[in-house]
Formats: sequence, structure tokens, C-alpha cells
Amino acid sequence: MISTTPDRDVAVAPDSAGLPAIAVHGLTRNYGPVEAVRGIDFAVQQHEIFGLIGPDGAGKTTTFQILAGVMEATAGSVNIFGRPAREMRSQTGYLTQAFSLYPDLTVAENIRYCGDLRNIPAPAIAERSNQYLRMFDMDRFADRLAGKLSGGMRQKLSLICALVPQPRVLLLDEPTTGVDPVSRREFWDVLAHLAAEGLTILVATPYLDEAERCHRIAFMHQGQFLRIGTPRELCAELGTQRIELRTSDLPKTQTVLSALIASHLDILDVQRFGDRLDLLVHDPGQVEPAIRQGLQAAGVDVDEMRVDSPTLENVFVAKLRALGESSTTVEFPATENHSGLRGNIAVGGTSLVKQFGSFTAVNNVSLQIRNGEVYGLLGANGAGKTTIIRMLCGLLEATSGSVELAGTTKNLRSAAVLKRIGYMSQKFSLYNDLTIRENLDFFAGVYGVPEQEREEKIRWVLAFSGLEGKQGQITGSLPGGWKQRVAFGAAIMHEPDILFLDEPTSGVDPLARRAFWTMINRLADSGAAILVTTHYLEEAEQCNRLGMMVAGELVAEGTPSGIKARQSGHLIEFVVDQPQRAADLLKSGTEGWRVSLFGEHLHLITEDAPATAIQQTTRRLEENGLHLVSAREARFSLEDVFIATVEKARLQGKISTEK
Repeated sequence: MISTTPDRDVAVAPDSAGLPAIAVHGLTRNYGPVEAVRGIDFAVQQHEIFGLIGPDGAGKTTTFQILAGVMEATAGSVNIFGRPAREMRSQTGYLTQAFSLYPDLTVAENIRYCGDLRNIPAPAIAERSNQYLRMFDMDRFADRLAGKLSGGMRQKLSLICALVPQPRVLLLDEPTTGVDPVSRREFWDVLAHLAAEGLTILVATPYLDEAERCHRIAFMHQGQFLRIGTPRELCAELGTQRIELRTSDLPKTQTVLSALIASHLDILDVQRFGDRLDLLVHDPGQVEPAIRQGLQAAGVDVDEMRVDSPTLENVFVAKLRALGESSTTVEFPATENHSGLRGNIAVGGTSLVKQFGSFTAVNNVSLQIRNGEVYGLLGANGAGKTTIIRMLCGLLEATSGSVELAGTTKNLRSAAVLKRIGYMSQKFSLYNDLTIRENLDFFAGVYGVPEQEREEKIRWVLAFSGLEGKQGQITGSLPGGWKQRVAFGAAIMHEPDILFLDEPTSGVDPLARRAFWTMINRLADSGAAILVTTHYLEEAEQCNRLGMMVAGELVAEGTPSGIKARQSGHLIEFVVDQPQRAADLLKSGTEGWRVSLFGEHLHLITEDAPATAIQQTTRRLEENGLHLVSAREARFSLEDVFIATVEKARLQGKISTEK
């Protein structure tokens, strides 16, 4: 766990007192005829965490590169504390999307190298290195090679290297992509501390639950800022409510709702999750009776209808749709019919164990995935998820236990079995030095797509990826989100009835994730069995069933709602005038994982009755000079449950402190 942040010495020059930390006016950047950034204006105040959200290709990374002083603007001005960005590079920290450190150097060597590049005196490098390594609970790993670190630890190391020069402005371009939920929460806790102590932070993220932790957010689209405001302001101005609708037959419910929308019922958006639908409406009181009546007429029972506030993702999707963007997927040109397989065991593992020398990566795991369902496998980095997938699809032999795949327990790598499987690996699995078309031709051949179907299937992948007319582009030049779309399309061209997806939407923007999940649900509805891993737990809600792995063991299994319902205790949401001080205060009296900060909202997980917890916490806050604005019991998120599960396992000694 990350320890309390030590003091930082962030000096403010006399001539910059009162100035915004970042001031941008008319910023424009062209690449030939392409306008990547088109005349944006904004200011970021000192000590603020300012978020950039927007679809892939919106211009976020270009904006960061100009702010960091590594790229010149075509027009406009960019000032950091009143001076041009290029002149302030020594006081600006920049963490890029890609891991940019040296894998064959140790943690300590990477930090020293970055300090030397900034001309930091050796004693100061050593002092700051020790300070930040302790802050991130990484001092035990100073001699470990950077290439041997987990994804979360690599990002922490990158942040330490950016902090060693003690910058006054920190630029973070999608810093937590591929980072597990525990490390993500720790990462954001540190950012909140750093901002409270004087650092100004600008961060881009595709994860909108993270964006809710920012003080203000700018929504960027096609090189322009469309709206700037607090998360609460952006959600409130949508003027809608969200209805959570739970029924036993989601596909049929979607069909009924489509008919109701066609008859002009005021439903703005329908999003499917693993065991519910989320509906965005203006007036729940008017819409609910019509929905109940329509579903009753169709023979569909309503298990629950609950009204809640819209999420930031609702805002994101609504704004893009208002601009003519859409997450609608092109109809897949299917020729196979897997509906007859529905309900069969497609993938099964019994008492699976996998050891690498003395290390047990998977310990006595049993699970079953049936045709027609989406099964989500969740776990922190190193929990054993990828090892399980490789065993289940026949790529890795188990030390002990048995695997059933596509109706057989023998010869899992036979041509007949492999033809029924699609696999999208955690790392981008196509060839960067080939064109998009060459990659698709290659994988169509490898997967045995019939010649007469290949052209139509390849056209579908290009349409799904939004890359029509760009098939001659070198694949390695694509942004990460588009690469993931091409890889997903390549994995399903041969119409497998069993699909393994290892973090398929890592780094993909929310609208593109919708397209992914629309397609995943269509495949499941048609009879395919799908195993998916993800670090984004709001996305995990879209699975029919979930399994949570901790230290190689399967510790929880069930529907998303079922897993949350089994969580002990209560979640209390507080709004206070000084959220960071309040979070530090409450953490000092309980286990740190029970307290988390989401912007101005403070979450506390307690075993006490809600009224008692609110009363006691309010008294403690007020005794320490903190003012309570509001308090209420809220529902657990899947992230809350996951982190509680992991931390309880850590306390029981199931997880080594060496991550």
C-alpha cells in the first residue's frame, strides 16, 4: 500500500504568484492538411487536477506534447506559469502513454538516469529517489530490473522518474492503461496528495470513473474543447436520470425497448450490462409505467427498476451522439450458426494447478463457461489470469488438473479444436511492420477463413475499426485504441464459438468500448462462449458471470449484482469541504483500503450500521475542523468489492507483500 506522502518543496517564483499554472490561447497544431488541434483555449489553476477526456484521435496527445515543450504549436500561445512551454521544460514532468524507461536497467538506475538528464545533483537524486520509492511502497524493489516489473509498478516507476526533478506541472497521458484496480486506486491517491501539496496535474484518461476524481474536466473532440466543467456540472447539465432495469431475459428486453423507443417513448440511451440494462431518460415517472406495461405484454418479468444519477460515461456518449458519432456496429457477415450449442460446457477447468519452478501461479482453480455466456475473469496484475487463459485454450500445459475445451479433454491443439477458438492476447498480437490489410490477409489464412468469404470479412473489420480506405496504413502507426479494434476483428473473422479476450479494450475510449461490447454480446447471443479479462471494473459489469482471482486462487464467483450483494458492511458517501484532509484523517483510524477519494466524494466502507457510522464520522470530522456537506449510504461498486476482496486476502497472508 502507498504510504502517506512526505512534504514536497514546490517553490513558486515571485513573478508567477497568482498566475494560472497553465494558460493556453488559440492553440493550433497542423500535420500538413490535418488539423490535430484547432484553436483551443483553457487555463489550469495551481494545485488543480485537470482532466482531458475524448475519443481516440481527439488531439489529446498532441496537446500534451506541446504543453511538455517537445513539439511546437502551429499557432497560439502556451504558457507555464507565465512563460513559454519550451522554456519551462525543466519544471514540467511528462509521463507518456508508452513505457519509456529502460527495461534492462534497475529501478534505481532508471531514476538516477532521469535525474542526471535534468542535471539534478547526485545527493538530491538519492534523497528524492528514497522519498518517492517509500511513498509508492517500492523501496524493496530498487534493484529489480524495470522489465521485470508488473504494469502497475512500471507506471509508478515512470511517475517517480517524472517527480524526481520536482516539477511544478505534471502531464500524465493515460497513465493507468493496463494497470490493475488496486494499483490504479493507489496511483490516484498519490496524485490527490501531490495536488494538495502544490503540484498542478493535467491528466488524460479513457476511464471515466478516473475522470470523476479530477477537479475539472475538458471534453475534447476533433481537436476542439467542447465543454469544461466539474464532473458534477457535466452530469447535471445532461438533465437526465438513469434507470437500472433487471430482468431474466436481456436480449428480449432490448427488443421490447427498441419497439418502445420507435413508438417515441422518451428513452435516450440503452446500455447492456451482464445482468441489467441501463436506460437514460428525462422523466423516470413517465417512462417506468410504459416499460413495465410493454415488458409484461411481451411476457418478460421485471426483477427490479431503480433510479439513479447519470454517470460521466453517460455524458460522454450523449455528447458524442449529439455530434453525430455512434457506437453502432456494422452487422457481422456471419455464415455459421452456433445457437444449437447454447448451454453446453464450452470451456472447463477442474482443480487446475500451474507451477513455474517453486512458484505456484494457479492454485486449484475450477470453473466452467457455457456457450451463450460472457464470463469475466478479474484479478490484480500477477493474479494468474493470463496463465489460466493459456491453459484453458491449450497453449500451456497444466501441472495438474484437467481441461475440457470444445467438447474434448484430449489433443486440445488439434486443427479441429483450434478452428473453433478465437484468441486476442493481452499484448497487441498483430505485426506492426505490416499494413492493416496484410495483417488481415495473414490471419484470415491462418484461421482458415474460406477464400470466398475473406473479402467481405476484411471489409467488416475495416468498417468495425473505423479504418475504411486506410487498409494500406502501416499497423504500427495506429493509435492504441484502433490497434485493439483491428486485433479484435482479426480474432473473430473465422466465427469461433469459443473466444478468449485478454484485456481487449485496454486504452480504448468509451464509445469504442460500446462497439466492442455490442459485438461481444451479439456473439454470445448467437451461442458463442466468451472468456474476457479486464482491469476496468465498470466494464466487468457487462459480463454475465464473474470470477475474482487472488494470488492464483478463485476466491469469488457469481453475477455482478450477486457478488456485490454478498459484500459485507456498508458504503457511506461523504461530501466535505476539504476532501483530502478528511481522507487522510479517516485512513489514520482504520484500514486504508476502506477509505477512497473520488473528486469531492469520500467513500467509507464500514461494518457499523449506516446511521452510527455517519454520526461517528461526522463528529470526528468536525472535531478536526472539517465541515460535512452531506452524507448518505450508497451502493457498492464492483471496484469497491474487488479491492476489499484483495485487501482482506492480503491481511490473511494469501498475498505476498512482494507484488
